[in-house]
Amino acid sequence: MNIFDFPAPPLPQELTTALAGNGNVRIERIISAGQVSAWYDQSETEFIVLLQGKAAIEFDNGRTVGLSKGDTLLIQPHERHRVSFTSCEPPCVWLCVFY
Repeated sequence: MNIFDFPAPPLPQELTTALAGNGNVRIERIISAGQVSAWYDQSETEFIVLLQGKAAIEFDNGRTVGLSKGDTLLIQPHERHRVSFTSCEPPCVWLCVFY
């Protein structure tokens, strides 16, 4: 698989592909193009690498983190957050590791 092989936008919804995992770790590729999310409150730690595009993650404490190609972010368990922006051109390619 090539991480950058995915359908051309527009995408009606995010495209999530499980790449690897076991009982303790899950690795996903997520493609988004203009989609935003509801609030997440996860029991896992999430390590994010934005491989392409621009995005913003908003935390419920009012902090917003802008992400560009190559940026990383670590989200702790139960750190309530949401995706508040994703670029359409180019679409966002996320590599997310949950543990």
